[in-house]
Amino acid sequence: MVRFFAPYKKFGIFLFVLSVIIITLIYNALKPKRVLRIYEPEQVNVELVDSTMQEIRKYHKIADFKLVNQHGDTITEQHYKDKIYVADFFFTTCQTICPKMTQNMGVLQQKLKNEQQVLLLSHTVMPEVDSVPQLKKYAVKKGVDKTKWNLVTGTKKELYDLARKSYLVAKAAPFSKYDLIHTENFVLVDQKRRIRGYYDGTDTKAMEQLLADIDLLLEKE
Repeated sequence: MVRFFAPYKKFGIFLFVLSVIIITLIYNALKPKRVLRIYEPEQVNVELVDSTMQEIRKYHKIADFKLVNQHGDTITEQHYKDKIYVADFFFTTCQTICPKMTQNMGVLQQKLKNEQQVLLLSHTVMPEVDSVPQLKKYAVKKGVDKTKWNLVTGTKKELYDLARKSYLVAKAAPFSKYDLIHTENFVLVDQKRRIRGYYDGTDTKAMEQLLADIDLLLEKE
């Protein structure tokens, strides 16, 4: 019996390999493609969203802005037109979560240095401290590449509105109208200025996920 099947051994192996390939192709074809969600204000922690925005369910986009970066240049939404970018809120004298957030933003800068379609944007929440010279000093210390990463300041109202009405990442401080309690969140913004993800800016694993999601946006959209 063994001798009878011996001539068919190679053919059987061929059929087995072919079956595995076909099954794999069918599985990949039927497997749903991963798509990043589009975040709306209604879906975000209510503490991080201005009361005027909390019931918005669709069409949310990052608002137009006009800020000043570490070199004294005016930075607007046009600098990020048709780009994917990662945004966060920080201040230069912060000694708690900010150093780790800045370190991880630096990692993103390095990983994405050759990807021209992706930029970084960090907003201070303490414009009274973070003047242009202070931001520049901080940028130099942290190795910020001006072609990739802007550290920006503006009026308290401008920054408040962006944090709580656009990016949806900060709590309102109870002691002053436009003061903020910023979070560790990094925000992934797509080419259409929509929020596609939130990530813990102090967590290495979250940065890996962020980079994977950026790749997905670059590939799919």
